[in-house]
Amino acid sequence: MNLINILKTESISLIVSLPENNLEFAEAALSAGADILKIHINVEHRASKTRFGSLEEELKNIKEIVLLCKKYDRPIGIVAGGHDKIPMSEIDGIIDEGFNFISLYDKHMNPLVFNKDIDKMVAIDNEYKLEYVKAYNELPIDVLECSIMDPSTYGNELTVRELLQYKSIRDATSKPIVIPTQRSITPEQSIVLQQIGINGLMIGAIVTGKTKESIYEATLKYRKAIDDFNKKED
Repeated sequence: MNLINILKTESISLIVSLPENNLEFAEAALSAGADILKIHINVEHRASKTRFGSLEEELKNIKEIVLLCKKYDRPIGIVAGGHDKIPMSEIDGIIDEGFNFISLYDKHMNPLVFNKDIDKMVAIDNEYKLEYVKAYNELPIDVLECSIMDPSTYGNELTVRELLQYKSIRDATSKPIVIPTQRSITPEQSIVLQQIGINGLMIGAIVTGKTKESIYEATLKYRKAIDDFNKKED
């Protein structure tokens, strides 16, 4: 299935960002109803407190996860790194492995990635400016990830203050928008995000935990909340 087509459905899409490149974790998320998967390389992940190695180091697990996503007919993306020194050869390797999209912070992405035949999910951080968001419509960016929370507040409750921030970004661009669970967003609150026009919720370690059982259970809860609400709307 196509990433953009999934994100443009009326229902908010459920993305699972795995805390480890682990086939059992991927199976747990997909079997519980994840629409999209995302994994990482070349990064020390702050929320999961996990180190992800290079494409070469992670390749065995990556190949297995990509094949699993093909079996489930679900898109899979990859964070190529957590810095701005990612060689373009690593980007080419990602494309060769069959990923559907690449994910990077705007401050880490080489503009040459725009020329590559892969969907681009570009993230803004807590130093974003709204005028930059407005310019995203003019760039070949497919999805905007709003990772805009101050790292010192990770895991805090979601409040209306954050909704105001998300809504101001929603109103500034026509690009599909994904919100990660930097805050402890509940399954019920995912519906509020849908109601303000957010296209995707990306759940990660803060709400999924770091075991295959906790990933399965968390994904299932979000899947049920989203599906139950949208059935009522129909």
